[in-house]
Amino acid sequence: MQPIALPPKEAFAMLSIGRIKGYELIAAGEVEVFKIGRSTRITVASILAFMERQIAI
Repeated sequence: MQPIALPPKEAFAMLSIGRIKGYELIAAGEVEVFKIGRSTRITVASILAFMERQIAI
């Protein structure tokens, strides 16, 4: 089964970016995040959508 959401560390690794840049993308609303208790998760769909927007530029 493919994951639909990842912790930030894994999501940032998927994009090959560092922690600071990753949190900048979150702050800018470029990727969707949600919380489960104290855990932050980033949706895989938003990561893929971000990548598609970058390719289109």
